[in-house]
Amino acid sequence: MSNTIQVDVVSAEEQIYSGPAEFVTLPGEVGELGIYPRHTPLITRIKPGAVRIKVPGAAEEEFVFVAGGILEVQPHGVTVMADTAIRGKDLDEAKANQVKKMAEEAMVNRESDIDYAVAQTELTIALAQLAAIQRLRHKK
Repeated sequence: MSNTIQVDVVSAEEQIYSGPAEFVTLPGEVGELGIYPRHTPLITRIKPGAVRIKVPGAAEEEFVFVAGGILEVQPHGVTVMADTAIRGKDLDEAKANQVKKMAEEAMVNRESDIDYAVAQTELTIALAQLAAIQRLRHKK
């Protein structure tokens, strides 16, 4: 029996990660999920946040930010289908801070409920991205 599980992280634009992992953690809709090989099958929504992948033999975890999406778990495979996915090394703190500021301003100066909802979503994603950047920094 193998002590790894196949992990695929994809977005609408590209495949971000594909390979074996000892375990995966990610932000599920109702809390942090930890997935190990031979996990019970599961399908759930995921919230904006960090997907951490423990690659066999690697000292550092693979780190991917997702802006939400769907998780499918089978006993020998995990698929993360993300709305947007960014490799940890490609996260831009200045851009995330700018989006956060613009979303906060849009929430204050809203013209409709739709504008408010969009700004609230953008703010949630920006805050999750900034938290992921902080978590990644503390790992190094």
